[in-house]
Parts: sequence; structure tokens; C-alpha cells
Amino acid sequence: MPTGRSSTLQDPAEIRTYKGQDRALRADRLGTAGLLLSVLAASAPLMVVAGVMPTTFGVMGIVGQPLLFVILGAVLALFSVGYAEMSRHVHNAGAFYAYIARGLGPTAGAAASLVALVAYSAMQVGVFGILGFEISGLFATYLDIELAWWIPALLAVAVTGGLGWLKIDLNAKVLGVLLLIECVLVVVFDIAAIAEPAAEGLSLHAFDPETLGGAGFGTALCFCIAAFVGFEQSPVYAEETSKPHIVVSRVMFLAVGFVAFFFAVSAWALTVATGPSEVVKTSAEAGPTLLFQLTESRLGTTFTDVLHVLFVTGMFAAMLSFHNVVARYAFAMGREGLLPATFGRTNAGTGAPATGSLLQTGVAALVVIAFALTDDKPAGDPTTPVLHLFTWMGSVGALGVTLLMAAASFAVIAFFVRRGTAGAQVWRLVAAGTAGLALLAIAVYTVKDFGVLVGAEKGSALSWVLPGIIGAAVVIGLVYGSVLRRSRPETHARIGLGNEAFRLDQAAEDTPST
Repeated sequence: MPTGRSSTLQDPAEIRTYKGQDRALRADRLGTAGLLLSVLAASAPLMVVAGVMPTTFGVMGIVGQPLLFVILGAVLALFSVGYAEMSRHVHNAGAFYAYIARGLGPTAGAAASLVALVAYSAMQVGVFGILGFEISGLFATYLDIELAWWIPALLAVAVTGGLGWLKIDLNAKVLGVLLLIECVLVVVFDIAAIAEPAAEGLSLHAFDPETLGGAGFGTALCFCIAAFVGFEQSPVYAEETSKPHIVVSRVMFLAVGFVAFFFAVSAWALTVATGPSEVVKTSAEAGPTLLFQLTESRLGTTFTDVLHVLFVTGMFAAMLSFHNVVARYAFAMGREGLLPATFGRTNAGTGAPATGSLLQTGVAALVVIAFALTDDKPAGDPTTPVLHLFTWMGSVGALGVTLLMAAASFAVIAFFVRRGTAGAQVWRLVAAGTAGLALLAIAVYTVKDFGVLVGAEKGSALSWVLPGIIGAAVVIGLVYGSVLRRSRPETHARIGLGNEAFRLDQAAEDTPST
């Protein structure tokens, strides 16, 4: 019988079957293509073009949205340099908080784990709002049936939760097919808009830096970051990929490059189709129907009908992607003692993090029900499902992810400095530091401009309550981490270790007591 803390279990199968309990996710189930499709599905091209872009134009008044995607693409590419290098050294389904724990310490990791749960949950729950609104609109248009938005939203919560129990490779196939179809439809619209521009012609005015001015600039930055969300999820699946030290970093750079280019062109196409001088006014009036109005006049009713259907399936793909990430964060936290141990077990039949899936399903159902109970608007009114649930929760989630990326950037620097290898990683650490400062500035601007997003008057509680959700998660997480350090030091020391924590447990049990 091996002794000492250096003893480890080398076979992943041993980890999964230790004492009949599943302690690890199934390995070698995703290659480059499967992982890329899974993380890109969270960006939901149609949801961004039809939902995020009109909101950024109309609510925040930012004409230069195409330029924002270019700028953010550069910032996130810098972020990915250090993040990708970190992924070669740390494989953990709790990617953000694991990296932060390994760089800035377990207490910071505990705070990051709670922020990640709240942020990704908020983003997923927000999608249920715009999904319910769109489906209720389809029922009204094609079946002449008035259907409250929360009915299809709750049905989607149940279906998403059920699919959370399925194999990750099945989900990847579903997400991939939907993603490819969405991309084709958006490209068709882009070509049609460029071929038939508004009176101002093929204007590049939206790429002028002067178009970034406006009261909602900070929130627009945050909201556009939400369109990129997905690429940073690559390390979450590291334990389930073949050759994670290669695949994870490759997928991150491919995802950032694709999203930046694809959405910059699509946002520009919207300004071309409406005219740069009219895009803010038109978006404010049309809201999430803007894209469909533009395709109706250029590509006809049949194309627009197909677009409506694929809009729904695209949002469903995004919900699946976010659901999978939240479930894996809960799994990682349960495995390391941040959540009850039951969350650190996978489904014996499928290898899915089943308890984490149930947790996210329950949270989503409660939030949707809460918004439904406060909705006093008539059927077909987008205020509660789109302007409140989708926009508010999406922005809260994007703020949380932005803070996590900033913290992870600084954690990368600390990690390699502690290892004594900073000299060999200088250019990566400079890139990480630059990205971290930029992301921190974006987060500050976002909090400052949050009132613009919710249309609140000066001094309104909503201006600080919504970003306060993320602030509360940070504080509670730090307090929880500090309590663990004093009361359960062994658990505190496990934060961010992933499967290594399990191996230490096994080594300790194998060591005879003296």
C-alpha cells in the first residue's frame, strides 16, 4: 500500500470509480471541432444580432458598435494569451476560479467560484426571457393564440435541465448544427444589407472612434462582451478533451477571432441597412424585431419565417451551453468542498454533472417565476421578458464575467511569478497585465453607466442593486473563503486543485495512522 502525500492515482478510471462514486468528468470526449462548436454556441449569433445589437444601438445610443467588437476582440485576444498558457498547467472544470485560486490564493478562488455561478446563471436565465417573448410572438402571428411569455420560458427551463443529464458529445452535436445554420442565415442577411443599403450607402461611419461617445458607453462595452462569452469556457471542458494542453488554447483563439470579425461585420451591416444616422432611432423603436423587419423587406417572408424559427433554436443552443458551464462549475465546487459533496458527483450513466444541472434548473425556474409574477403588462409587451429579464440579467452576468477575466489576468501573473518562471513568460505576462487593466476599466465604466441600461432616473436604486448582485457575490465569497481558512483549513487548501484534491484524499487514506 503506497504511503505519503505524494501518492497519486494515475488512471482517470480509478478516480471515477473510487468507492463507487464518480469523482471526475469523462475524458477524451471532445476534440477541437466539438469544443469549438460548444463554446461558440453560447455566443448565439442570431440572439446577438437580433437581441444584443438593437439594445446596444437603441438603449445605449452607441452607433460605433462595430468598432466596439474590434476593440474588444483585441483586448480579449491579449487576455487569451495568458489564459491559454494557464490552461496548459491547470486542468479544472472550475476554470476561472481554479486559475484565480492558484494565482491569487484559495480565498480569492472561493469568491471567484461564487461570482462565476451567479454570472453564468444570470446570463442563462436572461435568455429565457427573450426566448419566451419570441415564442409567444410566433404563437400570436402564426396560430392567433395569445400565450404568456413565461409559459414557453418555463418549458424551456425544463427541457434544458433534462438535456443537462445527457452526454456532452450529444450536446456538442446539437449545438454545432444549430450554430452552423445560424451563421449561414446571418451571413445571408449581411450580404443582403450590403447589396441594398439605406440612403447613406455603404458608409463606414460606424467605425469612426467619435461614434463611441454617449452616456451608455460603459454599459455598451459590457453588453458587447456578453456577445463574446463562450470562448473563455474552453478550459471548463479541459478534463473532457483530448490533448487539453493543445486543444483548449487553440479553441480560445479561434473563438475570439471568429466572434470579433463575425459580429463587427454584422453590426456594420445593420448600420448600412438602416443608415448610421438612423440606426439608434430605428433600433429604439423596433427593439428585437429590427432584424426581422430588415429581412422582410430584403429577403421576403419565407426567409424571415425561417429566421424566426432559427432565432428560437439559437437561443436554445445558448441556454444549453450556459447550463453546461454552470453545472460544471457546481461540480468542481462540490468536488473541492465549496458546495456539498453531492455536487461533486457525476451521473454514473452519462458522466454528466447531474446535481449541478438540477441546481441551475431550479434557480432558472425560480427567477423566471419571479419575473412572471411581477409582469403586469399585456401579452406581447417586451418590457418584462426582454428589457428587464434579458437585458438586466445579461448585463449582470456580463459584468461578473468581465471581473472574472480581469482577476484571472492578474492571477496568471501571480501564478508564474510564484513558480519562478516569470522570466520565460514575460511577453505573456505583459499581455495578461494589459488585458487585466483594460477589463478592470470596462467593469468600472459598466457600473458607472448601469443606470442608462435600466433607464433609471438619477439616484434610482436599480442603478446599484443590479451591479450590487455581483458585488455581493464577491463579498460573500471572500467571507466564506476566510471562514474556511480558519475553520476547515484542509478544505481551504483544496480550492482550485480539482482532481489533485481527490488524489491527496486517496493518498491520505492510504497512509497508515501512527
